[in-house]
Amino acid sequence: MSCYFNIDKKIEEIAQKAEEKASEAFARIDHTGRCNGEKVLKAFIDNRVGDMHLKGTTGYGYGDAGRDKLDAVYAQILGAEDALVRHTFVNGTHAISTALFGILRPGDLMLSLTGKPYDTLNDVIFGEKGGSLTEFGIKYDQIDLLPDGRVNFGAIHERARSCKAAYIQRSRGYSLRPSITVSEISEMIEAVKRVNPDAVVIVDNCYGELVERVEPCDVGADLIAGSLIKNLGGGIAPTGGYIAGRKDLVELCSYRLTTVGTGKEVGCTLDMNRDMFLGLFMAPETVKNAVKTATFASAFFDLLGFETYPYCNEYRTDIITAIKLGSRKALIAFCEGIQSGSPVDSFVNPEPWDMPGYDSQVIMAAGAFTMGASIELSADAPLREPFAVWMQGGLTYDSGRMGLLLAAQRLADKEIITL
Repeated sequence: MSCYFNIDKKIEEIAQKAEEKASEAFARIDHTGRCNGEKVLKAFIDNRVGDMHLKGTTGYGYGDAGRDKLDAVYAQILGAEDALVRHTFVNGTHAISTALFGILRPGDLMLSLTGKPYDTLNDVIFGEKGGSLTEFGIKYDQIDLLPDGRVNFGAIHERARSCKAAYIQRSRGYSLRPSITVSEISEMIEAVKRVNPDAVVIVDNCYGELVERVEPCDVGADLIAGSLIKNLGGGIAPTGGYIAGRKDLVELCSYRLTTVGTGKEVGCTLDMNRDMFLGLFMAPETVKNAVKTATFASAFFDLLGFETYPYCNEYRTDIITAIKLGSRKALIAFCEGIQSGSPVDSFVNPEPWDMPGYDSQVIMAAGAFTMGASIELSADAPLREPFAVWMQGGLTYDSGRMGLLLAAQRLADKEIITL
């Protein structure tokens, strides 16, 4: 029972049953975390990271040894030839957008293999002002997922022949479809390359790094991209993102981030190197805690009578659990409960708002040390049917667990659930 929080005894009992239900999954998660921890440590050692690399530069950033070393460590961990890791990526969407603009040229076709991409890429691809891909004459097509949310491999064989870039979104976004495993990504890459060997396969890797023991580049992805305030920042990097993959393609992407010709050779790191190195080192442990929190959420809210995606003991490829709450009132109450269990800003109530990049109001609970950091316990959702919430993160399992108990308590206090 909780020592410090006023949690109903019945909620505590259900939570204990949820942990028993999740025990086998927890053991698998612990093993994966240990293996990934060794992989990260080996990359630091192999690349001879030294104290000098933790220091930053100013101005143009010429000869920034720490910046170049961080790229090399990331590349090894992600199974890539090269990486572009920068605090000047403002979020994952920025990194993905940079990759798309780096690779695609007027007249090229971008083919999404996982249906419509995440909401924040809408303007990047389809925007009518500001310089979207469409405005630059880049064509777009998509292969919708099958009714059960699985990949339509038959359509890939038929429609990937003429694309310049095949795009895969690994995580579910604001949908209830299954997230794409690395094994499935491998099959998708094979399907594309069989009919179009020159196609560039780009993976939105957000929320998935270090959840499995292998990464998309290990199975043939040409480029991957993501955010440092999600998995690989370990809850320590205060901002940033990365692109990794084939060396020639990473170089092209670097020209979009800086300038053609200078690419990776410029860009000072200020005082960011230490936090990015330390965050990466802590990432396997942090991701493990986040996956365990997500697994507990699935078991716990299933026992409370809600549909959860994925189920408790399903194989996981990202840190997200979606919970179908069924009403606006329940969705807001859940987010209020999560916020009340946050180490920062626990005293505020999250409210729906018109968030840039989304086509409906969004509510977000995120009392985090880094604003918007999805690796810290957070929950967010668009205010629309089916009123599901997507929760992720948890720097420690114990704090993440308590946040979920407080969310359940808020639902009980508002008589949305009966214990």
